[in-house]
This record gives sequence, C-alpha cells and structure tokens, in this order.
Amino acid sequence: MKMSGLYCFVLISLGLSAFVQQTQAQLQLGFYSQSCPQAEKIVKDFVHKHIPNAPSVSAALIRMHFHDCFVRGCDGSVLLNSTSPNSGEKDAIPNRTLGGFGFIDSIKSLLEAACPGVVSCADIIALATRDAIVEIGGPSWSVPTGRRDGRISNRTEANNMIPAPTDNFTSLQTHFSNQGLDLKDLVLLSGAHTIGIAHCTSFSSRLYNFTGVGDQDPALDSEYAANLKVNKCKSLNDSTKVEMDPGSRKTFDLSYYTLVLKRRGLFESDSALTTNSFTKSYMQQLLQGSENFFAEFAKSMEKMGRINVKTGSNGEIRKNCAVVN
Repeated sequence: MKMSGLYCFVLISLGLSAFVQQTQAQLQLGFYSQSCPQAEKIVKDFVHKHIPNAPSVSAALIRMHFHDCFVRGCDGSVLLNSTSPNSGEKDAIPNRTLGGFGFIDSIKSLLEAACPGVVSCADIIALATRDAIVEIGGPSWSVPTGRRDGRISNRTEANNMIPAPTDNFTSLQTHFSNQGLDLKDLVLLSGAHTIGIAHCTSFSSRLYNFTGVGDQDPALDSEYAANLKVNKCKSLNDSTKVEMDPGSRKTFDLSYYTLVLKRRGLFESDSALTTNSFTKSYMQQLLQGSENFFAEFAKSMEKMGRINVKTGSNGEIRKNCAVVN
C-alpha cells in the first residue's frame, strides 16, 4: 500500500522530532559550558576548600547521592522538605541520619549568584559527590550533566526503594536490579562503606536480638561482636556512632572488603555479600588486584548517576533545593 506524500512527511517529521527530543534528553559532559561556564569550577573549588576540614562530609554526600538516585532517579528529590500533607523522602527511615544538606545548599547559593536558575540541585549532588571523594584520595569518574530537578518527594517510596542495612542477598539483588544495576555494581557501590560511620541502632539487633530471642547473629565474628558490645553499642537502643571501616574510615581503600570477608562488616547487608558465590568471588578479585577497584567503582558511580534522570523539558531547575519552584 502506497503512503501519501503528506502521510510520509508527517511520519518523517514525527520521527525527527522524537530523535531531537531523545538527543536533548541525554546527559552530556560540559552541559553548562555555555549557560554557566564556571559551574563545575565553583562546585570543585567549594569542595576543595571545605572537605579537608570536614572529610566526613564526603561519606555523607555519597550516601545522599545513592539515596537520591534510588528513588525516582537522580533528581534531587531527597533534598525537598516535607510539606503538609506530603511527607517527603527526608522523613523516610533510611534518610533520617542523612547529612550534607547544608553543604549542597551553600554550593547552590554560589551557583545562583553566578548563574540564576541554570544549574540543577541534582547535578550539584552528582558533581559535589565526585569532587568530595577525589578530595579524600578516592577515584574520579565522569559526571555528565544536564539533570533536572524532580517535583515529587515521597517518604513511602524512599522506605520501600532504598536498600536497608538489614537486607539479605535476595532483597539487595532486587533493589539493585530494579535500578538497572547488577551484582558487580552491588559489590562496588557497597565499597563506599570504606568511609563514614554508622549508628549502633542500624545493626545492634545483630548483637542483642537477632531472631527475637536475645541472640547474636552467628554470621558476625564473635570477637568483633564482643568488642562492639563492650566499647560501642552497650545496649540494643544505643545510638553511638561506629566506624564502618575501623581505622580507615577517612581513607578510600579496599579494607572494607577485607573486613566483610572476615565477617566483620557491620550490617546484615554487608554480610549478605558473602552468601553469594559471585559477589564473594568478586570481592576477592578486588583484593587480589585482578580487578581495579578505583576504575571499576568509577564505572558503577557513573552508571548509578544516570538512573532515571530527568532531562530536557522534564522537571525543573529549583531556585532553592529544599522547595519546588
């Protein structure tokens, strides 16, 4: 059947339009090179000035970036304040101990002064996280920009979609698979636990009441558990902070994997990595050097930073990261 000239023209026009929209919807390196040429330098300079005096912010930022991307994609929705009657992601259980909000707000203020309404809060999180990890000696990775900010933030979604420290392997695999991430990404992104701290309440059930009868998690090294009980988490509800990678929490290195394989990972989700043959083997490969941790971690971070991003005409550029325009 022959198509009329008009029909052909319409199809070609629609196809071209779709192609242009798809092209515009891609993140790209140097997205702000024309609209705000100093954008990435402003972020980097702020990070370089402040992270040496507050290296713990690096851990806070990478956790924020992770939690943001796992809910509605990397769209800065984790930054939004709750509004009546909506309860936002900030109020979700996994996010109640998030930090770094003031750090992001300070960068946003500088960018708004330089280029009002141009740089998204979502891009600020992505750029600041990369620069902060580099600042403490960690790997660098490409951060293509052009993300736009989401307008929706929902506590229930965050509670359901962010992996929990109590997750077993099946739950972890499901959470990551739902975001287009594989088992290799699971191991590598878990490696971010090489920096930062945890509150006892996020793992104290492993010490005091693992199955509800006052028992201890047999998967946790007994000597390490005894040390935690005596020196850190002295009761089930103790909120003391504990280094996730003792003696190395300010250094981005492989020691987290060494601890996990020695059954000294704090979380059940850390321990879960040893219950699958692939993830356990991959941790061993990283430690042996047959896989380059920094290079592979960088690939997974760039991959995570692309999860369900909003680009083009989708979303907005928030003037204030905590409030929709």
